[in-house]
Amino acid sequence: MTAARRYPVLVALFIGALFMVLPFLIVAVNAVKSPAEYSSNGPLSLPEGVYLDGLKDFWERVDFGQKLVNSVLISGSVALGAVVLSVLNAYAIGIGRIRGRTWVLAFFVLANMLPQEALVYPVYYLSKEAGLYDTRLSVIIVFTVIQAAFGTYLLASVLGQFPREIIEAARIDGANKWQVLWRIVVPVSRPTIGVLLVFFFIWTWNEFLLPLVMLISNDNQTVSVALGVLQGQRLMDATMTNAAALLGVLPALVFFLVFQRTLTRGIAVGAVK
Repeated sequence: MTAARRYPVLVALFIGALFMVLPFLIVAVNAVKSPAEYSSNGPLSLPEGVYLDGLKDFWERVDFGQKLVNSVLISGSVALGAVVLSVLNAYAIGIGRIRGRTWVLAFFVLANMLPQEALVYPVYYLSKEAGLYDTRLSVIIVFTVIQAAFGTYLLASVLGQFPREIIEAARIDGANKWQVLWRIVVPVSRPTIGVLLVFFFIWTWNEFLLPLVMLISNDNQTVSVALGVLQGQRLMDATMTNAAALLGVLPALVFFLVFQRTLTRGIAVGAVK
């Protein structure tokens, strides 16, 4: 690529990155302003000092430490459970070649396209009947199934193109189905599995509607639910609102940055294939 062509591309990338980072920077800057400074100078001014009372007051008001533990536990459990379930389903569909494979995949696609509003009452009723209402386990089960529907569809498409020669060679060497899965298929598909793990964690972390309906106790609520309920029930100043937004998005951002290498590697491998 010549310098003349590279320059517009770099400018476009810079502008795109600026638009993505700018909202986060504005929230972070306003989170460390005092209410008086925010009122007098506005949201776009730089802070004259570091005001941490907004972060501290919000943390104590909503018991943010407990909400953080709940979100990490739910999101992590869903990510792991959905990945394992997706691998097992996709192995049976993509490599096992079960009958009616096309219809089974269509069912998973349809399940993934259902809006959560349509699931609220059935999930609420079933959790009540099973005695799981207002428990973190109920949310983990529901989102594991929802995320696994997408994971099954994606992995089944990937494993459907898996080289049959490798599997046949492993079976000739005496490997059974479980050994083929865990020693051959999973290691080869690790980049795609890593991408799903990252996406499932972040998607579950940001969920609001079903956790709002299923988790009514303060001790069981997630970060997203705590932010929405607090702003609906109590009046907060602008700096505390920005502090809440910063604390809400920061853990997911840290998780994304930690696993960015895994995500990039998985996408790159998928592009090469």
